[in-house]
Amino acid sequence: MRTVELIERKRDGAEHAPGEVRWLIEGYVAGRVAPEQMSAWAMAVVWRGLSDAETHELTQAMIDSGATIDLSSLGRTVVDKHSTGGVGDKTTIALAPLAAAMGMPVAKLSGRGLAHTGGTLDKLESIPGFRVGLSVPELIDQVARIGCAVAAQSDDLVPADRLLYALRDVTGTVAAPGLIASSVMSKKLAAGADAILLDVKVGEGAFMPDLDSARGLAVRMRDIGVRAGRPTVCELTAMDSPLGAAVGNALEVAESCEMLAGGGPADFRELVLGSAARMAVLSDLDVDLEAGRRLAERAIASGEALRALERLLESQGGDPRLAERPWDVLEAAPVVHAVPAPRAGAVALCGALAIGRAAMRLGAGRERKEDAIDHAVGIVVHAKPGDQVAAGDALAHVHARDEAGARQAAAEVLAAYSLVDGPVAPPPLLLETIG
Repeated sequence: MRTVELIERKRDGAEHAPGEVRWLIEGYVAGRVAPEQMSAWAMAVVWRGLSDAETHELTQAMIDSGATIDLSSLGRTVVDKHSTGGVGDKTTIALAPLAAAMGMPVAKLSGRGLAHTGGTLDKLESIPGFRVGLSVPELIDQVARIGCAVAAQSDDLVPADRLLYALRDVTGTVAAPGLIASSVMSKKLAAGADAILLDVKVGEGAFMPDLDSARGLAVRMRDIGVRAGRPTVCELTAMDSPLGAAVGNALEVAESCEMLAGGGPADFRELVLGSAARMAVLSDLDVDLEAGRRLAERAIASGEALRALERLLESQGGDPRLAERPWDVLEAAPVVHAVPAPRAGAVALCGALAIGRAAMRLGAGRERKEDAIDHAVGIVVHAKPGDQVAAGDALAHVHARDEAGARQAAAEVLAAYSLVDGPVAPPPLLLETIG
């Protein structure tokens, strides 16, 4: 095969013959296919797309480029959960210990944030001493002992995806459904889970801006999972406003603890409980959705969910006091600045993208992979679409390192809001379920 001929074939809208996508991926990993050639092929895919057959071949080639994890020694059905990312999405931090408290083993490999979307590993590293770098034997042993582990993906797991994603990130070729689906599902399948729950975010704060594009991505990812023999369910959830109230690493960890203690914002609580129930249906617990939700609610009410979080913290080097008294452990920002409502009215818009970018500029996120994270800073949103506010009420609070940063972020947060006269219906969180 000649690389340039394969690029031209995809550029002209033709489908690759069996084996050609694998040849490209193996060649890129081996250095036989040059980065500029791979970026040209990726751009052709953005414009022309990938067929189902090409997407499956790409997924399997990336899985075969490195190691895989075998979780069969746990002797249980392991359900993995993945979110496509958004603003304030701290779901894994609450969901992993909750699922363990319900009797489901959770072996979760998570990533870091980039741009306005936060990463679970960055949030967990706001906990002093918490260790995300577990070896595969450590991961499996911890799940066997306490029911859950949340760790970083090792370098030898799906290395082709890491190389290809780095290239896509700097060449404007991230937004291709086939490439996104293969990237997500190659990691999920290589990580060894028996069943998969996917949370596909929809809206301005997500990769998929509208329901049609999100549905198309969800269907494609589910098809990959089902064809691999892994039952897969996709939730399509709204991301036009931040999830919950907290946006920022330590702030989101504290909110996760609050949720597991029985509190927390209603939308965040609803998403975690719903996802836990769907995981239970996919697991070997032999329950339906309603019974799964009751299990989740009982695990929280009994305190077992918080105890599962304490065990997770203790096993990975964090301070277990965090579960019940997070601000005894976490660093707080030195400056807290209110964002007052300029008038009375109903909140029509609380823009996730603008708030995510404001938090990133405070230091809660990174524009480039090498940027450092300030774990203490962020934004806490108090008013969401549908809420009524009076003039002067705090729409949000900015948690900043200094006054100048707080004032700038406050202006950006205020610009993310739209207030109107008359009532506004709160928008739904769960838009659709596939599978």
